[in-house]
Amino acid sequence: MKAFVIAIPNNKVSQDAADRCIKSSKNFNNDFVIEKFNAITPTEVNRLLTTYKIKWNYPWEGIINDFQSGLKKSAYPTVNREARIACALSHYTLWRRCASGDGFPESYLILEHDAIFTGKIDNNKLKKSPKLIISINNPLRATRKSKEYKDKIESANADEGGVVPVPWIDDRSVPQGLPGNSAYIIKPNAAKKLVNLVNEYGLWPNDAIMCKQLIFEMGCTKKHFTQVQGTRSTTTL
Repeated sequence: MKAFVIAIPNNKVSQDAADRCIKSSKNFNNDFVIEKFNAITPTEVNRLLTTYKIKWNYPWEGIINDFQSGLKKSAYPTVNREARIACALSHYTLWRRCASGDGFPESYLILEHDAIFTGKIDNNKLKKSPKLIISINNPLRATRKSKEYKDKIESANADEGGVVPVPWIDDRSVPQGLPGNSAYIIKPNAAKKLVNLVNEYGLWPNDAIMCKQLIFEMGCTKKHFTQVQGTRSTTTL
């Protein structure tokens, strides 16, 4: 498994948080090395959308009923639109790499700089789960309705990999997925599905396009291995 933490170049807050993430993993003797991945920056957005031949297709204001997907798309609070798109492109770029595999298909652990480890990952156990995308993150402070989300994880039955299905916490027309998308393992087959979804529906915020309505084989570890550090958002502000 390859591991990456997304860190914004020349941004001290992001770089320091990423360093803490890497250090915390070493403290728990995880058997993988986390590489820094240079986050896509707002100035690169237009060039990369053209290079990838994709378009942003998510509302900046209000709510839109997307008839193609059957989902309700609600605007995220965003001051800098290019920063929001850049965040999605950072994840999308890693999905593309995972999907291609360069001839050697391998799962990716993708971390945002805000993640910090709270335990050692048991890779051998996790590999027993049939889920294609697995969150390792504690939902608290990481997602909306986080207490309800966590309670549903704790009450669910885990598979032999220690993974439970992503819970429903809202109306089924609302995209629902991982708790914050700040720490997840993605297998090559899932990465290929996500790339195809972006080709079909356009680019959405990464935690919206990666929803259980569009990708069914998603789960969360019942035991959490990361939590959020609580650093300042680089997309909402």
